[in-house]
Amino acid sequence: MESPPRPLAPTPSAFTTRPTLTGSFGMSASTHWLATATSQSVLEQGGNAFDAAVAAAFVLHVVEPHLNGPGGDLVAILATADDPTPRVLAGQGAAPQGASIEHFTALGLDHVPGAGALAAAVPGAVDSWLWLLARHGTWELEPVLAYAIFYAEQGHAITGQLASVIAAVEELFHAHWPTSARLWMPQGRPPAPHDIIVNRQYATTLRRLIAAGSTSGSRQKRIEAARQEWKSGFVATAIEKFVARPHRHSTGRDHAGVLRAADIAGFEPELEPAVTFTFRGTTVAKSGIWGQGPVLLQALAILDHFERRLIDPDTAEGVHTIVEALKLAMADRESYYGHLEAEEARGVVAQLLSREYAKERARLIGPTASTELRPGVTGRTPYVPPLATAESVEAGAGLGEPTVSRSGQTRGDTCHLDVVDRHGNIISATPSGGWLQSSPAVPDLGFCLGTRLQMTWLDPAAPSRLEPGRRPRTTLSPTLLLRDGEPLAALGTPGGDQQDQWQLSYLLRTLVGGQSPQQAIDAPMFHTTAVPSSFWPRTWTPTGLVVEDRVGPTVVDELRRRGHEVTVSAAWSLGRLSCAGRDPGSGQLYAAANPRGAQGYAAGR
Repeated sequence: MESPPRPLAPTPSAFTTRPTLTGSFGMSASTHWLATATSQSVLEQGGNAFDAAVAAAFVLHVVEPHLNGPGGDLVAILATADDPTPRVLAGQGAAPQGASIEHFTALGLDHVPGAGALAAAVPGAVDSWLWLLARHGTWELEPVLAYAIFYAEQGHAITGQLASVIAAVEELFHAHWPTSARLWMPQGRPPAPHDIIVNRQYATTLRRLIAAGSTSGSRQKRIEAARQEWKSGFVATAIEKFVARPHRHSTGRDHAGVLRAADIAGFEPELEPAVTFTFRGTTVAKSGIWGQGPVLLQALAILDHFERRLIDPDTAEGVHTIVEALKLAMADRESYYGHLEAEEARGVVAQLLSREYAKERARLIGPTASTELRPGVTGRTPYVPPLATAESVEAGAGLGEPTVSRSGQTRGDTCHLDVVDRHGNIISATPSGGWLQSSPAVPDLGFCLGTRLQMTWLDPAAPSRLEPGRRPRTTLSPTLLLRDGEPLAALGTPGGDQQDQWQLSYLLRTLVGGQSPQQAIDAPMFHTTAVPSSFWPRTWTPTGLVVEDRVGPTVVDELRRRGHEVTVSAAWSLGRLSCAGRDPGSGQLYAAANPRGAQGYAAGR
């Protein structure tokens, strides 16, 4: 069944908060207007999409430090003007050599903490962005980093969300994380919304990276010298020294971290083949089974067995079908996803995305909400993780992933950016980790470490188990669309376990419903919480469903009648989608961005 053509503008009667932007030169979209403006500035000065994305990413470190940081990670999916084949930049660091199940259980832990350096994977973000710039960019490092240095030194007005996050951890900062208190509360109190804050420590770190490559021969060698300074120089040395000191974790106790300079030196970004599934004429490309990318592909494969009216995200019946398909796909995520050997990973993905398997899963969707975690039968023994509810765990110090609460309130989450240029280069990237509330700031570096290891299980039977050298399963899940082998669009969203769920609604609205990109982004969003969270303390709500109240009371009542435990969130509260792409019919470039939170913007011409 072919999808209807994708319109770039809504029908005359359809309201959108902004237009879907169109042009022919270049398009940028991100979760913060300063990152979008930075990206577009680079394009205007002759940089390509990869130069623009790297410059924007470093700005996001400065202006959204509660959502991502230099000590975090990223996943990006891209295609170049020379090769339209989708590739995944795996900027997710692995578990350090000292991060073993035995070490954690000897500390009396049954989960990896959600806050504190003990949960830090090798930081992959900075090294991966520099790797991308060296191999696919065209600009020198100094002008690329100049934007981030400017905002770090001269300051920027903070958003209300950033102010509220700092306020939420004020007591922790004062009592246990003094380096963070000095960096983020220099006046001894949390900043207020619109206050100007600076991060001169991070500006100095970036200047030192630039200086490390100033005497090298070629552009690429200069960038490689900066990478080595990060991996083996002053940055790695400072991190090892600091994390060795015990500090407060989300357990309520003090622990020392296990990350060492040798772990950082051993990291190398990888450009990997994407995993793809073709849904009604459009190929959807995602990262591999070490992340959660195949969840979206599995859900599409299941929903491909239903007629259009049953997968309409604007009806109760459609929401029910979509959510039940997602629950099945995410149950498989829990049982089979992990950092597997390449041949095993290909075999698992091939089976999970096969038409026969998807048909079997589709038959399980009935008229009422399932109350069980139902992994499929694949010939492998499914791993079933501990199933704890929110009522059965106690809160601790700090935060795990600062994402969407059970009530639907957005506490923060992650960042996202999309860029397409007139040459045919395109990238979608989701940077995350290293949130200011995840672990104490490393002195003089201007950032803290991420806590991605909280996504691993302290169980040797788990495919996503904690093990030295293995990547933790990540929720970072950008998307690239292709039609007839040509890149069509880059898209994604922050949101932890919700990332692929919100993107699924977008795809169904555009590829099946014929909505414009901005219409699909503006439309009411929903997601299931009937899956163990990827983040500490790893709870689930067996029939949980969160919807924006714009879906209407009739839809909510019908979903409750079908057995869903519905939480109604505020009208414009779920999802932070953005996209940038190229219309194959007209050749026009386009972009759209999320209005929620009054922070994300698209730009272009």
